[in-house]
Amino acid sequence: MTVREIMERTKITKTGTAIAYIKDALQEINMISETHVKTQRIDIVENKRFYSIPTEAVRITDIRCKNHESSDDIYKSIPRAINEPAIEDTDGI
Repeated sequence: MTVREIMERTKITKTGTAIAYIKDALQEINMISETHVKTQRIDIVENKRFYSIPTEAVRITDIRCKNHESSDDIYKSIPRAINEPAIEDTDGI
């Protein structure tokens, strides 16, 4: 569908206004549904605390870790921390 067809159906006469409405609609669609979602797996290393995050990452939607209590390949979500941890780290970082 072209901009002209949208303008005819909505009875909008100004092209700039129609394009602004289309851009707003596309932004709202993007906020409602996730687009360009990429899954990346990083192996956990014993005694390693920090891992690098890809520079192209805009938002992290979920972090999962393989369930160590079973032999199944089930990944469980790690809950998000809202407050500072009550216990300080021993390395002071």
